[in-house]
Amino acid sequence: MEAYCFKCRSKREIGNPQQVTLKNGRPATQGVCPQCGTKMFRIGKA
Repeated sequence: MEAYCFKCRSKREIGNPQQVTLKNGRPATQGVCPQCGTKMFRIGKA
């Protein structure tokens, strides 16, 4: 799954993706940027 990295300013594949649930019950995916190591986050099902 791809997400936007704010540090690299480009879309990249999420490294070490984990499924999380937001407070309102919506699904999301969280991981790290393989290039710079910054946290990446994407709302929605994988």
